[in-house]
Amino acid sequence: MEIRKLRKGEKIPMELLLLADPSSEIVEEYINRGECFIAELGHQTVGVYVLLPTRPEIVELVNVAVIEDQHGKGIGKQLVLDAIRVAKTKGYKTIEIGTGNSSVGQLALYQKCRFRIIGIDMDFFIRHYSEEIFENGIQCRDMIRLSQDL
Repeated sequence: MEIRKLRKGEKIPMELLLLADPSSEIVEEYINRGECFIAELGHQTVGVYVLLPTRPEIVELVNVAVIEDQHGKGIGKQLVLDAIRVAKTKGYKTIEIGTGNSSVGQLALYQKCRFRIIGIDMDFFIRHYSEEIFENGIQCRDMIRLSQDL
């Protein structure tokens, strides 16, 4: 598998990005301000992540997604570890990520990759998304914020 930065003029993998964030308006807003990276197996795009500078020396990993038929194969972990590596090489001191309270698998993955929970943005998904989101039988209401010093 190769992970690389999306090239200028290359089609943004919107369907994949929408797996991790169901709001096309929000995705379009941050994709233009961040850097998009894709994971390819052969000629197929199987994963994506976006790094978004937020404050001096801080970058946020705002979207990590893997196509559904490739779940459980370690691609998500490779994407997160690559994002950490890229952030370090770009000189960032901190990488942050946020995920929903209902995203049980993602919370486990991020903590396995050395992220620490630093806060909760209560009712984030209620305020910013017009439709209710459910995962794992749980309503996604709160944004769990995680961070890692690089």
